[in-house]
Amino acid sequence: MSSAFTTVRAWWRLRSVRTIVLLSVSVLIGWAVLRIIGRVNWGAVGDAVSQVSGGELAVLMAVLGLRLVFNAVSMARFVPGLGMWRAVRNDLSANLVATVAPPPGDVVLRVAQFRSWGVDPVTGMGGVTLSMVVFYGARFIAPVLGLVLVTADQLGTRQWVWGALSLVIAGAIFTALIVTLRSGRWAASLGDAAARIVGRFTTTVDTSGWREAVVGFGARMDATLRGNVVLVTISTLMAVILDGVILALSLRFMGVDAAQLPLNEILGAFLLVYPLTIMPLFGLGVLDATLIASWSAIAGDVAEPAIIAAAVIWRTVTIGGTLLLGVAAVGSWRWTVRRAVRTSEEPPDHD
Repeated sequence: MSSAFTTVRAWWRLRSVRTIVLLSVSVLIGWAVLRIIGRVNWGAVGDAVSQVSGGELAVLMAVLGLRLVFNAVSMARFVPGLGMWRAVRNDLSANLVATVAPPPGDVVLRVAQFRSWGVDPVTGMGGVTLSMVVFYGARFIAPVLGLVLVTADQLGTRQWVWGALSLVIAGAIFTALIVTLRSGRWAASLGDAAARIVGRFTTTVDTSGWREAVVGFGARMDATLRGNVVLVTISTLMAVILDGVILALSLRFMGVDAAQLPLNEILGAFLLVYPLTIMPLFGLGVLDATLIASWSAIAGDVAEPAIIAAAVIWRTVTIGGTLLLGVAAVGSWRWTVRRAVRTSEEPPDHD
């Protein structure tokens, strides 16, 4: 038992160190790119950000809400009985906990919510896994869409190679997922491994039962994936595009007009570098600096403060706004659960 706990603690420490290293690299690269594109007039950036109106923020939050709905389609489709509203709340709640607490706090919360809603936790977490893999695939499809949008004179060999490589990675992700779910031998091996792990904590383990359960689960997930993969992939890509729309609106609100930076260049550049969101905090630092450098080269240095201000607003809305909605999602869920408990404890009325 102690060795198992030691292993878990070591894994958490390794994951924490990896996160810190990746975040540090992101910030350092972002700082370096900003140094390359010139001295930033932060006073002008601050003035631009302060000019955002309440109505403009409301528009950005509305688009964010639409993005969250498209992002939750995968959970609603992959988890029977969950529904769209609960899928959105589950995603928001898990995102909040994953941001402010160490793992596996987000998993614990997801499972607790599934149980309170009468959803099988195993099926629920299977849906979470499928959603995550599809999102990773969509993340690498995005650069291909970016190539379509960016004008030819802004594309070089590097962009075309990156687009082709991203498409190969996306294909590999979806292929691996399908092969894994359809491989009965792999599922049986996984069931045996799970039984061995559980056997460290108890002396009564039905190995054949674990094997059959995992094989059956894989078959159910395979059927769920085949029936929904196209719709879910499209909806996930729509969520990615809406993320870019929030950024485009932020640029327009900061005064960067279409003559300086056309919409296709905004969305095209964003989609081309979208895989950088695999870095901590959705690529904070690396992604922002890359986009700022790219757009400043098109719009000119005079637009740089407004572009940086737009990036700040975009990050505030997409990260800060999502966290605030996560607080609301967790709070409403806890209130609903407590209300249900109080109602069940009340004595029945008698005539």
